[in-house]
Amino acid sequence: MEELLQWGGGDDAWAKNYLSMMFPHSFATERRESIPVAFASGHDHVQCDGGIVVRSRYLGGLYMASAASIWGGMYVVSKVVLTTVQPLALVWVRYVVALVALALASLATKQSWVIRWRDVPLVMGIGVIGYAGSIWAQFLGTKLSTAQMGAMITSATPAFMVLFGRIILHEKITARRAVSVGIATIGVIFIIGFGTANRFDELGGLILTAAALSWALMSVLVKRVPHDYSQLTVTLYAILTATVVITPRAITQVIHIPLEIWLYPRIWIGVLYLGLVSTAGAFFLWNKGLQWVEASSGGLYFFFQPLVGTILGWAVLGEMINWAFGLGALLVLGGVVLVLRES
Repeated sequence: MEELLQWGGGDDAWAKNYLSMMFPHSFATERRESIPVAFASGHDHVQCDGGIVVRSRYLGGLYMASAASIWGGMYVVSKVVLTTVQPLALVWVRYVVALVALALASLATKQSWVIRWRDVPLVMGIGVIGYAGSIWAQFLGTKLSTAQMGAMITSATPAFMVLFGRIILHEKITARRAVSVGIATIGVIFIIGFGTANRFDELGGLILTAAALSWALMSVLVKRVPHDYSQLTVTLYAILTATVVITPRAITQVIHIPLEIWLYPRIWIGVLYLGLVSTAGAFFLWNKGLQWVEASSGGLYFFFQPLVGTILGWAVLGEMINWAFGLGALLVLGGVVLVLRES
C-alpha cells in the first residue's frame, strides 16, 4: 500500500512565518489547520486569526505576488553578484543554499519526505522544465540578445499559463481573464520601454520564448501535484533535481571562482539572499499560491516581477523611470484587480 503524505500544517505555518517576516504590518496570519480543510472541501474562504474570513484566491494571490516581487528584487542583487560570479555558477550556488534552507525548514516543521512513486516523474519534471531549463534559457537567451528583450519576452509567461491551463487543466478562459492578461501585458511593454534594444537576435529571441513557455508549463504542472503533499517537500525535490541536472556544466565555473571573492560581504550576502529569499522562499510561495488559484488567473501575479524590479532599479541603482512606467504600473495593477474581482 502506498504511503500517503500527511498534511500536518507545518507547510502553511512556514508560509505564514515567512510572509510575516517579509511583510510584518500587512499580512494576517492564518491558523495552520484551517487551510487544508477549507481547500480539500472546495470552500472559497479560509478562516484567519481573529475570526477574519479571507477568500482563498486572495491568499493564493498574496503568495504569488510576494514571490514575483521577490524575483523583481533579485535582479538588483544579481547585478552586483554577477560582476564577479559566472551566471550558471551563481544559479548552482543559490540552489545549494536553497536546498539547505528547505531541508532545515522541512525538519523544523516535521514535514514528511515521502513522495509516491507515481508522482516522482511529475516532481522531477517541475525541476527539469522550470528550475533547470527555464532559468538556464533565460540566462542564455538574454546573453544572445538584450536584457530589455529578455524582460519583454519572458513577461509573456502569464499568457502562456492561460494557454497551458486550458490544454492541460481544462480551465475555462473567460473574457475577463483574457482582457486582464492583455491589459497587464500592455502595461509591461510600457514599463520595459520601446525601441531600447539595438538589435534583436533571432536565436536569442527563440531561446527566451522557450524560457517563457517552459516556466508557464512548469507552473501548470505544479497544479497537478496532489494537495496532500507539502510544498516544502515538493520544492526541495524539484530544486534538487535541477541542481543535479546543471551540476556537470556549472561545476567547472564554480571551481574557478577565486576563494577571496567570498570574503567580500556584498558577494556572500547577495548569494544568501538569492538562495534563501529568491529561491527557497519565492519558489515555495509561487508553488503554494498555485494551489489556491487557477493557473490562468495566477499568471497575472508574474507581472509584479518587472514592476518591482523597475522600482528597485530606480531606488537602488539610480536607473531612470518616466511617465510610461507610471502608466504601465497602473495597467498591470488594473489587470490584477480585474481578475481578482472575478466571481
